[in-house]
Amino acid sequence: MSTYLPDYYFRVRENGAFVFRVDTENRHRRIDMDQIAAVNIRNGEVKPHGDRDLTDEDMDAINSWIAERKATLAARDIDDILRTVDHLNLTAHWAQTRASDADLDAITDALLLAMHDLRTVLVRKKADRLTGER
Repeated sequence: MSTYLPDYYFRVRENGAFVFRVDTENRHRRIDMDQIAAVNIRNGEVKPHGDRDLTDEDMDAINSWIAERKATLAARDIDDILRTVDHLNLTAHWAQTRASDADLDAITDALLLAMHDLRTVLVRKKADRLTGER
């Protein structure tokens, strides 16, 4: 385990994080974490915890975390989509080589509707990009 601990700890939650200030400089030489704020990634809201006033250093750390977290989530979204492409390819191979008639009956309608919906969205979005509309 590293001997270095960051000044802040972000406990990730669905829409953001709870922010804690990490303190190791106390008389008991143990790690204390003091909650200082709650962050909402979706709307960018930072709520100080209790009656606390956030310092410029606190806000710099929080804003830096928000930027890093948004980048991480965006990268995960792209990775998930690329995994979906792989799954579609594997599904096509499965359907062609191993699926029974009963297997195909169980998944065909749902898969065709999902693929049709996705194709419709992608074609419309691409047309919007090509014509400069948004």
